[in-house]
Amino acid sequence: MKTYLNEMKNRVENKMMEYLEELSYPKVMTEGMKYALLNGGKRLRPVLLYMTLDMLGIPKDKGDSLASAIEMIHSYSLVHDDLPALDNDDYRRGKLTTHKVYGEANGILIGDSLLTYAFFIASTKSSNIDNDKLIKILGLISEYSGIQGMIGGQVVDIESEGKIVDLETLQYIHAHKTGRLIRLPIEIGAIIGDLEESKKNLLVKYADLIGLAFQIKDDLLDIEGSFEEIGKPVGSDIKLDKSTYPAIFGLEKTKEILNDKIIEAKNIIIENFPENNENFLNLADYIMNRSK
Repeated sequence: MKTYLNEMKNRVENKMMEYLEELSYPKVMTEGMKYALLNGGKRLRPVLLYMTLDMLGIPKDKGDSLASAIEMIHSYSLVHDDLPALDNDDYRRGKLTTHKVYGEANGILIGDSLLTYAFFIASTKSSNIDNDKLIKILGLISEYSGIQGMIGGQVVDIESEGKIVDLETLQYIHAHKTGRLIRLPIEIGAIIGDLEESKKNLLVKYADLIGLAFQIKDDLLDIEGSFEEIGKPVGSDIKLDKSTYPAIFGLEKTKEILNDKIIEAKNIIIENFPENNENFLNLADYIMNRSK
């Protein structure tokens, strides 16, 4: 899995650099976008798109522009997440956050630039995808990155700081703030590959489960990880008094829930996608066992 992850990581980073090289002015924006975008990261979301295309026998170049766009949107969300008005973080992936390097105002604009450039890339660099499919995909990207998805989850997350929230609210936060952008690449791959609706729904369920597992693992790493591994100070959720699975269930029960979600996700793949499924199974284990 590590070999595959590295290969796909290199692929999407090379494509993103190719797209960024088309920009030159204003210099602070182009440099800031590169800093935020190429500042490490697992590239999980682009990898999920390539994984889906591989399983369906679709050439990877069908996903290059959209994989890059998804990662740009994810990176913009992290730049804005780190701002003083939100999480006020100084470090991301072991390096100074974008606003600490370029200033708060430029940090906001760099995030804005990544978001808008993502839609430019998706809409103008995807000529190898049928127009009707591309329109559907652009609508999905807008939905899942906006108020109906990631931003909606972020808003409820902010509103919930310092409060005791119920499990339903916590699940909404995780499903939207993190989960929608993990579901997105799998749905895009299913659209490109003309996957039948029932099969697509099963893959979406897998995506939702590993998305939740990913966030639960983040909650655990915020308690049990280290700065060297996760690239930022541990205990930030506690400092902001955020609701998390460990805060509600405790550490041991949270680990049981994580294990259950991983098993359920793997069973969906084993029972319904018996061919070319190794990457999906290995990714579930990777999420379970990751240390950063």
